[in-house]
Amino acid sequence: MDHRRIRLVNKNNLYLIKTCSEILGQKISSIHVHLNQLYLTLRKPEDILVVALFLRNNSDMQFDQLLDIWGVDNLDAPERFLVYYKLTSLKFNETIILRVSLKLNEEAFSLINLYSSANWLEREVWDMFGIIFLNHFDLRRILTDYGFLGFPLRKDFPLTGYLEVRYSVELGKVISEPLVLTQEYRFFDFVSPWQQDSH
Repeated sequence: MDHRRIRLVNKNNLYLIKTCSEILGQKISSIHVHLNQLYLTLRKPEDILVVALFLRNNSDMQFDQLLDIWGVDNLDAPERFLVYYKLTSLKFNETIILRVSLKLNEEAFSLINLYSSANWLEREVWDMFGIIFLNHFDLRRILTDYGFLGFPLRKDFPLTGYLEVRYSVELGKVISEPLVLTQEYRFFDFVSPWQQDSH
């Protein structure tokens, strides 16, 4: 554990750091505090199950609510995706963020058996990033349409998308068709209007 990065740590965070280091040391690769928020980085994706169970059931912690799950796409990194889990303890008024790294086709582990809120949160991460959560009983799209192609928050997803959805007056219904852009609209001059053009 690298404790040199810890700055402005409150008393509760010191206790959490000490306890997590002693009990979960083999599961955690780093612990740090940023803006008084405690982060635990886990060694392997499957470690999330043991760590979350410990944080929920330990009587001195009681992180009994899963507030959020979100993903980050680092396109060129060997472990492309980061998945963050934000847990809170209502009794002690504390939050903690767990971080897991995943390779491109590596699967995350579902927390749905520990936290009921994981159902929709994991569906959202799957819908946006394509990260599969093992043992999730209902992993389907939640923000995009069921026929949607791709995962829109991946860095390699085209900004224009793949389909155009519009209302057809002639047919009297909403239709979707492959998006076709003429070539002159694909390239833009990104010179800022506040800067002088050097050409």
